Amino acid sequence: MMNRNAKFLSVVDVATKNAILESIAVHYGITPEEAFDEVTDEEAEHLLEYMVEPQRSATSVLMQRHSLK
Repeated sequence: MMNRNAKFLSVVDVATKNAILESIAVHYGITPEEAFDEVTDEEAEHLLEYMVEPQRSATSVLMQRHSLK
């Protein structure tokens, strides 16, 4: 079963998905691919827990629009 983070990342456009993963990667000093693996893991925290402002608030709004918050 797809977790909520993976589901959200699958419904946003590629540019948005890449921007989210890049912001997480920069914050944690990892690659975007590693960020994707981390946030889509079965045991992952909610996506917003990995993010910092202002991307966190913007992503929260997108999640609400997609009814996935």
